[in-house]
Amino acid sequence: MTEQHAAHPTEPPPITRELDLSPLQRKTVKKSVLGAMAGNAIEWFDYGIYGYLAVHLSTQIFGGSEDAILWTLFGFAVSFLIRPIGGAVLGPLGDRIGRQKVLVFTIMMISVATAAIGILPTFEQVGWLAPALLFLLRIVQGFSAGGEYAGAAVYMAEHAPDDRRGFWGSFLEFGTLLGFSLAAILVTALEFVVGTDGMAEGWWRLPFLLTLPLGIVALLMRARLHDSETFIEAKERDTRTSAWQTLRDVVVQQPKQLLKIMGITILINTAFYLVLTYMPTFLTTSLDMDATQSGLMLVGVQLVMMAVIIPLGALTDRIGRRPVLLTAAIGFTLFSVPAILLLNTGNVVLQVLGLAIFGLFLVMLLCNISATLPALFPTTVRYAGFALGYNVATSLLGGPAGLINEWLIGETGSTLVPGFYMTVAGIIGLIAIWTFNETAGRSLRGDVVPGEDDVDRIAIGEELIGKVHDPKHELVDGELRQGGAGRAG
Repeated sequence: MTEQHAAHPTEPPPITRELDLSPLQRKTVKKSVLGAMAGNAIEWFDYGIYGYLAVHLSTQIFGGSEDAILWTLFGFAVSFLIRPIGGAVLGPLGDRIGRQKVLVFTIMMISVATAAIGILPTFEQVGWLAPALLFLLRIVQGFSAGGEYAGAAVYMAEHAPDDRRGFWGSFLEFGTLLGFSLAAILVTALEFVVGTDGMAEGWWRLPFLLTLPLGIVALLMRARLHDSETFIEAKERDTRTSAWQTLRDVVVQQPKQLLKIMGITILINTAFYLVLTYMPTFLTTSLDMDATQSGLMLVGVQLVMMAVIIPLGALTDRIGRRPVLLTAAIGFTLFSVPAILLLNTGNVVLQVLGLAIFGLFLVMLLCNISATLPALFPTTVRYAGFALGYNVATSLLGGPAGLINEWLIGETGSTLVPGFYMTVAGIIGLIAIWTFNETAGRSLRGDVVPGEDDVDRIAIGEELIGKVHDPKHELVDGELRQGGAGRAG
């Protein structure tokens, strides 16, 4: 290996392994993951209850007019229109002052704004002031959410050992599903216990109000966390003097990575919001399914997803992220329309099968993304790049997916619209994922995009998982050829 060392004189950052961590470091990893997961669960509990209560909000806040459901879905989409601004502000700020400080701010704002929806006056009481106040609170939520998910994923990824990042990252998405499942269970139980009349009399407010005590618990957990060594090391070397400079640098220096994260985010969030937030509305309004029945079906699918997401995340540590992501993207491309056809049959068994198809490919995405997306950027612009690219893409096609699909169904009269919408998202995601570096087992430290230094790692004798990034074809049968230049770190 002497000649290879000469060709690659600078060794890349070491890969951290869970077996090498001290008991204190392992405890820190668990606390960091749980703190990130708790806040993430609160954020998605908020989005979940809004989706499951959309029909009630349409009557209580928007007066029950002919277009009330569209206005309600617009209220859901409003938060996504503001998310890129939140990402552009909070992401670079997280790269400057630290991930933990921003995460404390975001969970506080999300919790307060969500709880405030539970005390809004109704349309009958104050007219259009009710929707205006709802939109204002959704804007606050959207701005905060612009930094919440990206920050939680980055924070988790930088604390997790490199060889187990898929396993620990899947806990963040377990929190996502937990938030949605709690929302589904709570709203479905309320519907069953108090009925439609009871919900109209004010029980629809309870899920929103519960966000406040849950948010306080998450806030206390996050207040005790600390930034990772990965971030602290990068911060000490970073010569940027402002968050604005960080934002400018990520746009100028990492345009390809921004396009990549936007491509996969369109797939992730289109699938996510269509399956977990819009589907209750689609099943009840477009397919005339009973609200309790649709809620129970979706709860069942989500519980199965929760059961398999962590083992799937651990699997990506062994076989790589790309194979699982590519399978999910191909699955959505080929099977979205057939899944909607199954939902249209009216047969409960076939409808459950249709939802299960969506759930299978969605959980294959979710088990990956908290480990994959932070690895698309170098440490010093990681939060900014993630937050900006993720939220711009979410605001374009992911978050407004429910509104767009409901409008298209109304215009075309076809209930197959969600299937075709998902197919297009699958194709976009597939193109993006195909360009990804394999990042399973790679270090997040340093000033290069993880995976870009694969040849350097091969040169010093490291064994890598999955596809090796070798754009200059310097490797022959997995070994560096003599005189290979590489990209010394």
